Amino acid sequence: MSGPRPTPGAPSGIDLRAEMRQAAASLGKPAHDAPSRAVTSDLSVDESLLLHSIGWEALDVVFGASLVSVPPFVWTWGSGEITSASEAHNLAVRSAAQHLGAQCTAVGGHGVVGVHVEIEVQRHHVDVELTGTAVRPVKGKDRSSAFVSDLSARDFTLLHNAGWAPVGLAFGASFVYAPRRSAGAAMRQSSQNVELTNFTEAMYAAREAGMEHMQRSALDMGAQGIVAVRVAEGPMWFANHAIGFTAWGTAVRLEAQSHQYLRPEVVLPLDDAVVEFAAQSLR
Repeated sequence: MSGPRPTPGAPSGIDLRAEMRQAAASLGKPAHDAPSRAVTSDLSVDESLLLHSIGWEALDVVFGASLVSVPPFVWTWGSGEITSASEAHNLAVRSAAQHLGAQCTAVGGHGVVGVHVEIEVQRHHVDVELTGTAVRPVKGKDRSSAFVSDLSARDFTLLHNAGWAPVGLAFGASFVYAPRRSAGAAMRQSSQNVELTNFTEAMYAAREAGMEHMQRSALDMGAQGIVAVRVAEGPMWFANHAIGFTAWGTAVRLEAQSHQYLRPEVVLPLDDAVVEFAAQSLR
């Protein structure tokens, strides 16, 4: 039986076609199959040790991004919620989270912790960038989907020990027009300290709709609650008559039969930095 035929122009005895097929096949293997693969993590040392204490390990830094366009002329004067802008924001976060989860699964992770959320709302688009560390149980099996969480590894460890598990990143946004004041009202209020009720009402409307969107996204994931919620609100820099409200947090679900109560421990660090001062400043 004859062996592999050498490729013309290649060094003697080397089949370049076979080498290329072998290299291409290795690209399709999960990254964690390579025992010599280095771990890349943006977690601190104590967070990495905490993960190992519950049988988890960090794998790689993963990314997810999405940029969704906003239709033109939606920021002009109007009334009620700016639905197209709200939908563009929610779609951008959802797509970025899906990309992040897919990249986590590709490296063999079960989820992403410590996700840094960066959201930029512009006049014509919404830009979302998510960065975190993919993690997995040391003796875990591969999963078809991965959770996304902005909890730190420390908070993830506490949640795990209490019998809870993160499900995904819950999010919600709403943009609302502030009703235009009449010319007479603007003139009367120009020299008085009065509440601008049109902006107050728009803020409440945006907050109510944004929180509702976030809670709905958590329910769609089968979560029982949302923790570590963060909010950002205020007038849009390019459209002062529009109020924006965004909220996001980690959706969680109880996986143990019942909640496990943790016994708190008091830890006093011994390496606190000493505040130095000049003795002359006491005079």
